[in-house]
Amino acid sequence: MNRREALKSVAFLMGSAISATTMGVLFENFVLPEKEKNFVSFSATDEQILSEFAETIIPTTASSAGAKAAGLGTFIPMIIRDCYPANFQKLFADGLKEMQIKCSEEFNKDFIAMSNEERNQLMSSLRDDAIATNKAPSFFLIARDLTILGYYTSEIGCTQAREYLPIPGRYDGNVPYIKDQKAWATN
Repeated sequence: MNRREALKSVAFLMGSAISATTMGVLFENFVLPEKEKNFVSFSATDEQILSEFAETIIPTTASSAGAKAAGLGTFIPMIIRDCYPANFQKLFADGLKEMQIKCSEEFNKDFIAMSNEERNQLMSSLRDDAIATNKAPSFFLIARDLTILGYYTSEIGCTQAREYLPIPGRYDGNVPYIKDQKAWATN
């Protein structure tokens, strides 16, 4: 099974947690031409920013490590370069640059230097902009979707953030739910 097929399977299971744009890219019935792969490149600083961006969306908690520990700083650019067509890659790279400009203009800092409160404020602004312009796809929506997809397909997401049974067993679609129990990663 190749990466695209594996992501399709997980995206299908996650249902409405992922936007129609990301679902469209993953379910698109085409093979990405080699000339479109790696159309854009991301620096180590970009990966660090994306890692912190993802951590803002899914932070570390007392019960599980967050998006940064799950390696989303490298996962997001890899998926963008390997699975998204060139026009989406450019849109994403341009959106990342625009976010950094917005950080400088509104907070007089780069994203890495911002406090958690400032990052949350920025995220709310990016989300509101994406909703207000009804612009799909947008950098924010793609980054958010890949954060969710990457985290819940990582070992940390499957074993720490969700209930996990490491021993294969029979499928039981009627497992009793205990109040405050994590969602099941496997069953």
